[in-house]
Amino acid sequence: MKEITQKVQVMFDELGNSQYGGEAVSQLEHALQCAQLATDELASAELIIASLLHDVGHLLHALPYDAPENGIDDMHENLANDFLKQYFHEAVTGPIHLHVDAKRYLCTREAGYQALLSEPSLISLQLQGGPMSEEECSIFEKHTFFQSAIQLRKYDDAAKVLDLQVLPLDHYLDLIEKISL
Repeated sequence: MKEITQKVQVMFDELGNSQYGGEAVSQLEHALQCAQLATDELASAELIIASLLHDVGHLLHALPYDAPENGIDDMHENLANDFLKQYFHEAVTGPIHLHVDAKRYLCTREAGYQALLSEPSLISLQLQGGPMSEEECSIFEKHTFFQSAIQLRKYDDAAKVLDLQVLPLDHYLDLIEKISL
């Protein structure tokens, strides 16, 4: 078993039951729901694993789960990117690094999107810079992983369902083994 597969398993075993921000689900439930949505849409292996691991940055810092309510942006997308880029190609890490910017982008470009965000997501949005300016949107649209980041963001937003039945973490470990460096 590769080092990253072991680390993912240990992280979720030890910290996966912690609350996912102010949401009704745990970190592990959120991750598995995101991965399930990607799997159900027959996304690429890279996007499935990006969906599973997009929020591992929340498991890498020592801040409390309610840090955003206290005015602290944990910058989890950067923590996740910095940690995962040693184990995965950019097809996995790129969408992860951009999933916060994708939320900001969608707030500007997709009518009604911001109104669908949960209260914790709205709080973090303000800490993350709020909706993008038109200039920021134009720059974001040119990014190689723009489409994947948008799709990951939509999975992220939908993956907050209490007691949803999904595939277990073990289901994704072979895929991590297959696509990791």
